Amino acid sequence: MKKIFFFILSISLFILIFSQEKPILTFLGEDTPDSIVKNFTIDASDIPNDGGGGIELKWDSPEILKDWFISIIRIDEDGKRVLLTTDIPILSKQVRDVNSEEEPDRVIDSKGYNYWGILSKKFITEELLQILLDTFDFKEGLYSFNDDTFFVLSKTQMVYSKASWFNFLRLAVLISLIIISLTFLYYLNLAKKGKDLYIRKINGLDAVEEAVGRSTEMGKPIMYILGIGYVTDIPTIAGLTILGRVAKKVAEYETKILVPSYDPVVMTTAQEVVKEAFTEAGRPDLYNKNDIMYITQDQFGYAAGVDGMMMREKPGAIFLQGLFFAESLILAETGHSIGAIQISGTTETAQLPFFVAACDYTLIGEEMMAASVYLQKEPMMLGSIAAEDFLKVIIMSILVLGFLLSFLGSGLKIEFFKNLFDILYQALQV
Repeated sequence: MKKIFFFILSISLFILIFSQEKPILTFLGEDTPDSIVKNFTIDASDIPNDGGGGIELKWDSPEILKDWFISIIRIDEDGKRVLLTTDIPILSKQVRDVNSEEEPDRVIDSKGYNYWGILSKKFITEELLQILLDTFDFKEGLYSFNDDTFFVLSKTQMVYSKASWFNFLRLAVLISLIIISLTFLYYLNLAKKGKDLYIRKINGLDAVEEAVGRSTEMGKPIMYILGIGYVTDIPTIAGLTILGRVAKKVAEYETKILVPSYDPVVMTTAQEVVKEAFTEAGRPDLYNKNDIMYITQDQFGYAAGVDGMMMREKPGAIFLQGLFFAESLILAETGHSIGAIQISGTTETAQLPFFVAACDYTLIGEEMMAASVYLQKEPMMLGSIAAEDFLKVIIMSILVLGFLLSFLGSGLKIEFFKNLFDILYQALQV
């Protein structure tokens, strides 16, 4: 009896399963009640100004289709199908088929690709998507699947990707490079001919001799602080360069120089710089490497150690040139309290106000970088500084011109100036 029961149950389940109606994909014809959908097309083209491996697809999106979605399937010249995107809002207006780190050979240059678009009011199901990718015979027209309709657009023309020889979007960069190169060559040529080039006066650097001379007259040492940077930091390198010029002046005046260091490598480098400067000045006998010493790599421990040295040694001049952070005001205030003439410099904008308040002279930002050239007065280097200053004038002039055109064009609604601003903006785009 049980066997008969299970047999009848199995037969019933078999009939139930296979009697269910399977979803059918039905072609309803090429005509559609919506002429806008019928006339909807996708334009495919190679992405311009790129390195290849990219195709761009664009379409117009009428407002009436704002709630529709578009899916795109790519078929290459070998017939391989790849899903590019599915169910993105039609108002996105474009999508790109490009190589990526995950798929470096997704788009192969010189290989042809066609793209089919599918418009739908609802998301495409996984079941329908699998049919489209496997067995579907693409044909433009209206289709029905599970009582939902979608429209298959006409395929795009065969499109090929290729690498561009030149990126015209970066033309402004090329023109800028040419202008900068010609400017530097012009000023270097003037320097070679011995022409006297104008360099803006930097009071802090002009005061170096005064500071060293004052310490010598008072019989006090010079203290040179390189901050808490490492030898790989640009401000520290600039500070070491200035140290060389200061140390040479110190040797000429036969004065003592103290260089407390935060980093052992910076200490070793400073020792070599001071030794070379003393040798150039003809007084290698005055050099004492113990005057360039290591303190500690703890930030405030270093500040405390240097402050203690200031209070004991009472230097007549203090140079703070390098990379400084929260310890800047601690050092500068202590130097001010002992009456030393102080010349500071850093590229850290957050610390500049403290130096300006507590020091006699402050080198701001790039003035540190130009210090070695300013002190050495080497003609070729002066030519490069003069070229940089000229280029800065050009850049600032463009900024002022852009502001005026923007104000007159967009602010005062003067069409002529607005057009000029648009031209300037397009020319400077990179």
